[in-house]
Amino acid sequence: MTTYRWRGARTGSVEHLDVELRDDRWRARSLVDLGPVRVEYAMELDPAWVFRALRLRTSSGGELDLDRDDAAMWWVNGAARPDLAEAVDVDLSLSPFTNTLPVRRLDLAVGAAADIVTAYVDGASLAVSPDPQRYTRVDDDRYRYESRDSDFRREITVDVDRFVVDYAGLFTRLPDRSTS
Repeated sequence: MTTYRWRGARTGSVEHLDVELRDDRWRARSLVDLGPVRVEYAMELDPAWVFRALRLRTSSGGELDLDRDDAAMWWVNGAARPDLAEAVDVDLSLSPFTNTLPVRRLDLAVGAAADIVTAYVDGASLAVSPDPQRYTRVDDDRYRYESRDSDFRREITVDVDRFVVDYAGLFTRLPDRSTS
């Protein structure tokens, strides 16, 4: 099991995430402390880093169950969501971990770019919507993230395992990464 911690630059949030490969699935468990509210989530990914499931609970009573089945159909709290059909990844606004998913899954060569769609989860409302994005690998450890439906763009620095180290202006990884 490997542990990562990040601090939110704007919110002061602290995320503590444990991730491991178990039973042929990547499994992540996280606690995000947002100050007055705490968010816990568990995520499951297949061996190629394709999203499978998210269970999210907030200390204020919010709940979200998000699933992508073998037929690539998305389900939000048990309801089919055909509007998410193009999505492969999930993008959880309150966590830089979800930027690791397309970075690892796409495995872009330096200079290459890919347009993707994610199932974007707004951390405040837990609303889920399709979100078109572009990832460009700038060099060995840097990617440019661009929203394809707004002017938002940021540089993301990753470590050798392609986990986010710095998401410019949003999240910075804290130094106490550990492996057990």
